[in-house]
Amino acid sequence: MTDRPESAPTPTARAGRLVGSALGSARVAAGGARRAIRRNPKADRAYRTAVGVTGGATVALGVVLIPLPGPGALISLGGLAILGSEFEGAKKVSTRATALAKKAAAKVAERRQQKAPASASE
Repeated sequence: MTDRPESAPTPTARAGRLVGSALGSARVAAGGARRAIRRNPKADRAYRTAVGVTGGATVALGVVLIPLPGPGALISLGGLAILGSEFEGAKKVSTRATALAKKAAAKVAERRQQKAPASASE
């Protein structure tokens, strides 16, 4: 039993609202910063270069990690998403790659479900 009235929000709900509002205001601030960068050609070029280097390095790291156990493919998809935030071509590739990854994950889940009843009955 709690001594809180029914209508009072829980501490978890209050924390969730605080985090949500902080993320929302950060998004607004980031949008304003991007607009300011776009107005200055030198800053825009530097920003796009930084995004390109960061995204490219992330994709490269993911590709190197693909043969190893771990999330190499997911890291590559994350790098594509970073690149897609600034470059239209990368955005198209990222959208297609994400769709293919979701399709493959659905097939794997389906196969696991098909195998589960067979192995449980043995």
